[in-house]
Order: sequence, then structure tokens, then C-alpha cells
Amino acid sequence: MYKEPIFFEPIFQERIWGGTSLQELYGFKIPNETTGEAWVISAHENGPSIVKNGSLKGKNLLEVWNDYPHLFGEKTTTKEFPLLIKILDANDNLSVQVHPDDKYARSHEGEKYGKTECWYILDCEEDAEIIFGHMADSEDEFRRKVKAGKWDDLLQRVKVKKGDFVYVPSGTIHAIGKGIIILETQQSSDITYRVYDFDRTDNEGNKRELHIEQAINVTSYPHNVHAQDKVEKTIGNLFSTQLIAEKYFTVYHWQLDGKTETPLYKDYLLMSVIEGKGKIVIEEKEYELNKGDSFIIPSTVSEYVLNGTVEIIVSHT
Repeated sequence: MYKEPIFFEPIFQERIWGGTSLQELYGFKIPNETTGEAWVISAHENGPSIVKNGSLKGKNLLEVWNDYPHLFGEKTTTKEFPLLIKILDANDNLSVQVHPDDKYARSHEGEKYGKTECWYILDCEEDAEIIFGHMADSEDEFRRKVKAGKWDDLLQRVKVKKGDFVYVPSGTIHAIGKGIIILETQQSSDITYRVYDFDRTDNEGNKRELHIEQAINVTSYPHNVHAQDKVEKTIGNLFSTQLIAEKYFTVYHWQLDGKTETPLYKDYLLMSVIEGKGKIVIEEKEYELNKGDSFIIPSTVSEYVLNGTVEIIVSHT
């Protein structure tokens, strides 16, 4: 029986807006100076994370999901791994974009999942802001303002700070602003429809493709902010904040100062260490936890101990 956490090597994605903060803040060995994303827990075919410990070392999460279903509880081998965890370095503004829901993704893209996501702000510059939502009352008004390029009249801008949490359902117009580092929990999807990219070009002078019609089709009208009821709980030396519980994922922020035993048990848990150092102990075997580590506690582990001074973002379906 497999009785250990599954740690992963991230898969890096170069982006026109990326930088070097993933190396500077988390010690990742990034491939270049425009590294925008680290897919830290991923079974998506565009970048499955690689196991770096134990008997599964060298396999990717997509292989583990398909070949070792008992590690994930009551799932079938035909169902895709549902979540994707990323750390993003917005060294420049991301494009203004929107993602489809499951129904649209299946009928128009042949993909099982649309993309609902959420962000935990790990760090950001002073006065950093995101684009979150639009100010059009209808699809017609949205279309007119896009066609006229009236972006200041259309897009809503929101200031953010370290520790903020943002829930971004499918259909939400959004963009991460310059100088923001986030941990993103999302459905396992890589479908993005760009609405506006600030007219910038790549190294060869080419603008990135826009997807205006698809974006208009999937955007929600009018924009709605979905309330998030945070649930705080103290479990021994652990202060747990449930950031959101919705259809696709439940996400927590854990702050540990000391020791706690099995604060949460589900079929499997996804964990990313965002600050500090600690240990996880399973059947008397210790595994170090350092800032930047991401791992899964599989369903074959029913008891574990966390120890240290550490912050962790935890999620499950």
C-alpha cells in the first residue's frame, strides 16, 4: 500500500508577460527570463507534473492518475484529473480574457472541462490591480464597446494586496495585473479566449491572437460578483481558513505554528507550501516541507502529522 506524499517537479510555461520571480521567490530552476507559469500540480496533457519521490519517481501525474486509481479514492480510470494548480508571475499585464463553462468547452472545443478558477495573492507590488468584470449591461453593449475600443468604459479594475483571494467563475472577464504573483486553483483546462492584449507584440513584431466572438459568446451579462463565505477554524496549532467551497473545488489557507494531526481527510488532498518550513509525518517517516513544494496526499494515507511554521494552500474536489 502506497503510504507517502507524492511530491512534484513543476512544469514551466514561457509567457510574453512572464519574469524571474518564480526563481527568486520559490527557488524554481526556471528555463528563461520570461517564465510566466509553474504548473505545480498538473495532469493536463499540455504540461503534466513529474513525480520526484518514492516508487512513482519519474512518472507524470497523468500516468499516475490513469495507472494507479486506488491513490485517488472512488474514481474511474476514464475520468480526467479535475484540478490544475499553478503559480503565476505577472511581470507584465496578462491579456484581458475569459474562459468557457463545461457545456461550451464540450460543444465547441471538444474538451471535458471549462475553466472556473480562483486566485490567492502570494505577493504584489504596491497599488497592484486586477481587471475583474465589465460594466456592460448586455451582450450588445459589450460588443459595441469592444468594437470601439472603449476599454476604460468597459473594464472594471480592482486593487489587490498580499493575502487577498479572488474567485473567478467561467464567464468572468479578467486579467492579472503587472507585479502580482498568484497561486491559482482551477479546473484542469487550458482554454482561454483573449479579448484585449494592450496591442503588444512578440519579439518578431506579431500580435497575439484574439478570440472576440468566442469571448462574447461565453461572457456573463451583466457581471456578477459571487459572495465568498470564509470559514475559519482552529485545529490544534493550525488556523484554517476555508476560502471557498463550490462545485469544482474547495480551497483552504492553512497557517501552522507547531504540530497538528490529520486536520483534514478527503479521498486526496492537493497542497502547496507558500511560506515557511515544516514536515509531514506519515507512519513515522518524515518528509521536509519547504516554500515552493507541492504535493498530493493520496487516499491510501488516512493519518498524517504536520509540524513546523508554515503556510499551505490546500484544495480538493
